[in-house]
Amino acid sequence: MSYQEREISRENLEKYLKVLDSDEGIRIENKDEFVFINRTSKRYCIDISRNNHDEFFYMSDVHDVLDFLADRIKNSRIFSY
Repeated sequence: MSYQEREISRENLEKYLKVLDSDEGIRIENKDEFVFINRTSKRYCIDISRNNHDEFFYMSDVHDVLDFLADRIKNSRIFSY
């Protein structure tokens, strides 16, 4: 089994977050860290990975996720997988 990964624009991030399935994810790469976003049936899980250290945050609303990520997505590449 293989998966397809594609780069998405910041403008489309909200759309991708809203329709994110439990077997899909979003990865954000910037110069300081990696951010991984997954979704269960009830909430989003955001994993901030920096210097081999992971920190997890949980949010139930897509707008809270976007507000939380606002500074992290300015100079970054975003991928859907």
